Amino acid sequence: MERLALVLLQRGPLRAAAARLAAFICVAAAAQASAQNASDGAAPPLAPLGEATAWVELTGAGPVVRAVTDKAECPVLRVDGRPAPMTVRARPDPAFPETLCQAKLPPRAKRLELFGRPLPMPKARVDRIVIMGDSGCRLRGLSVQDCNDPHAWPFAEVSRRAAAEKPDLVIHVGDYYYRETACPLNWSGCAGSPHGDAWPTWAAEFFEPARPLLAAAPWVFARGNHELCTRGGEGWFRLLDAGWTPLACPARSAPFSVPLGGVSLRVIDGSDAEDRSAPPAAVAAFRADLQAFAPNPAEPAWILTHRPIWGRVPVARIGPVGPLNITINATEQAAARGAALDGVDLILSGHIHHFASFSFGPTRPAQLIVGTGGDLGEAADLEKARAELPQIDGLQAKSLEFEEFGYFVLDRDGEAWRGIFKSVDGRVRAVCRLKGRDLACERGASGP
Repeated sequence: MERLALVLLQRGPLRAAAARLAAFICVAAAAQASAQNASDGAAPPLAPLGEATAWVELTGAGPVVRAVTDKAECPVLRVDGRPAPMTVRARPDPAFPETLCQAKLPPRAKRLELFGRPLPMPKARVDRIVIMGDSGCRLRGLSVQDCNDPHAWPFAEVSRRAAAEKPDLVIHVGDYYYRETACPLNWSGCAGSPHGDAWPTWAAEFFEPARPLLAAAPWVFARGNHELCTRGGEGWFRLLDAGWTPLACPARSAPFSVPLGGVSLRVIDGSDAEDRSAPPAAVAAFRADLQAFAPNPAEPAWILTHRPIWGRVPVARIGPVGPLNITINATEQAAARGAALDGVDLILSGHIHHFASFSFGPTRPAQLIVGTGGDLGEAADLEKARAELPQIDGLQAKSLEFEEFGYFVLDRDGEAWRGIFKSVDGRVRAVCRLKGRDLACERGASGP
């Protein structure tokens, strides 16, 4: 979620005024810093990914294996001990000097191996899901995050802890790419950080810190607004978009559905849905994607889209009462009013950098927001969990909201699902139960 003011923030209290002034001076020299880093070799090299970068991705056409290699030719994938060809998805270019390869997973495959290591196998019935998103480290103008500090940017620890949960599936709700401008000169917190839509940035932002979780389970990726074509669009379409052939900007990702075993996950590109206005063309495009799926009365559906259809953004503090919120998303709400959402029980999103649950009752799908992977939160947000009864787009909801780095674990429980939100230090901040459209979340035992 874009910040309402360009200020230097970290989780918790604002930095002192002197530090903000120093940041302003430093950012003014950002271009000089970038040139200096390039010329004097001061930037520490990234850990070589090369042949270590591979993952399993679920798409509308079935599971695929993707791999990034520093070789000209694709590596050999082994399926049940037999070699299987991988094809080139994207050739090297100046921004992405690696070869990207892919292969479709054959039906009834039982074992995958690449680069001498096993890859996680998709399951026909998914019983445990890890959900998180908004995971990158922010470098944009005056908004500077200490990417070298694992406490200020904890995505690597979030990934490590989430992998230990042994999920069957990982859902990333979008926003991977945040390092858009150079680290300020002499700012040690992000010194040496790459920036711009290029492989070194994507490696530092996502593939390196996500290694343990990429090795733990297959993934479903949503496109966030940080992956718009004006920002990280080239990297998105090259690396993570579910289509077999990378699209060229300007483009939108096609909607697709992934079966989870009794539940269908519908993935929709909401990256360009305006939060506070509803342009008719954008409303029509999002509504068309909502209606792109054939209804199945026998199988409930969840929608995965980066921007929440029904969410609240904290914009100002009001003493001890809590933050003043504004509701979003105007585009998606207008589209949803004219679309049939029968059979849809849940909307999964990120975009707002906190945890939030909204349960509206049987007339509207529940909304879950897990934008907690590592990027800065809103200045007006609070770590304290707030249970409220807000009005959003004409309906009252039961809500729980708080700001915290971490991830959400969703476990199948008969016809229902049990969920817990765990902070980056392992505390249980929320406990939830989803049955149909009823999403009931309460404060966890180890949180404020």
